[in-house]
Amino acid sequence: MEKVYDLEDRTEAFAANCRKLVRKLNRDVGNIEDGKQLVKSSGSVAANYIEANESLSDKDFVYRAKVCRKESKESRLWLRLLEIHEESLKAFRADLVREAGEFVKIFTSMINKFPPTGR
Repeated sequence: MEKVYDLEDRTEAFAANCRKLVRKLNRDVGNIEDGKQLVKSSGSVAANYIEANESLSDKDFVYRAKVCRKESKESRLWLRLLEIHEESLKAFRADLVREAGEFVKIFTSMINKFPPTGR
């Protein structure tokens, strides 16, 4: 996967790539359900990052960044739960799991730049 450096573009590419992976999966009950969850959580990372960039206050920004971090962790979980047998898809998934992990670190760093607000 080509590395995208603009975080809005990068989160959007992550969501798109998660959808590409889901379309290629075997259609069993677990993959269908986990795939649905992955599509939702990966899209939420991108959508909430856009919301964070348009936030009206520091508190709103931190809240949205926390949602992005939470959804990144959730995406990583759903990616790990998918049942994949094809080696090329396993490598694609591993790249997406790494990307979700990088998002967790990036959003944690953003959150930590602001003073604590209680929770």
